[in-house]
Amino acid sequence: MDSKVRLHVGQPVGTGQSVELTREQAHYLSGVMRLSPGDTLTVFDGANGAWRARIEAATKRGGALVCEDRVAEQRDPPDLWLIFAPIKKARTDFIVEKAVELGAARILPVATRFTNSERIRRDRLQAHAVEAAEQCGGTFVPEVTDLVTLDRLLHDWPEGRALVFCDETLSDDPLWSEGGEAGAFPPAPAAILIGPEGGFAPEERDRLRALPFAVPVALGPRILRADTAAVAALTLWQAARGDWR
Repeated sequence: MDSKVRLHVGQPVGTGQSVELTREQAHYLSGVMRLSPGDTLTVFDGANGAWRARIEAATKRGGALVCEDRVAEQRDPPDLWLIFAPIKKARTDFIVEKAVELGAARILPVATRFTNSERIRRDRLQAHAVEAAEQCGGTFVPEVTDLVTLDRLLHDWPEGRALVFCDETLSDDPLWSEGGEAGAFPPAPAAILIGPEGGFAPEERDRLRALPFAVPVALGPRILRADTAAVAALTLWQAARGDWR
């Protein structure tokens, strides 16, 4: 049975594999969760499923586990990226957390003309992604990339990947808000682009609409907050093209 205590580790796991604990992990297990040598927990490395591991040693400075047997097979999400303009700290954290839960394969912060936050701490957001995977029972942790400009992102866009461009100006267009082409989400490999709180600048919207790999979509008749839009778009894509079907 998968333990209620789950830990993502930064080294490969497998039968008999010894896993060294970082100082933070050892403190979490012994000081927070009150586990002792001999107790078991679930560990995963993001590539080899989830494993039952037994604590060999855990002190304030470190410790070690030994993997015993696999309790869950590896399950990777569809090849779907979430691209979003960072907003206020807590709401950016929310976007990362929900992207992990909803099955994004990669999370890419992007700077647009109206982006409110010019800086992010990628390491902190990556830690949030790890925590989300630990808490929701996942075996995969998406990469959170460094912040890039929208111009650079589009200039380096990979061939063969569709871009779902969530255009808030389509929310009051009957053709889109009543279904129409708004439901035509492209299959993976794909990416979803969510704009900032102030929306896309006119020149950004014009450029996106002119791209052959971009598909503009509406998320219904109401304009959504950026964090809500990210959840809605991921949900709609997963229901239409992802692994929810």
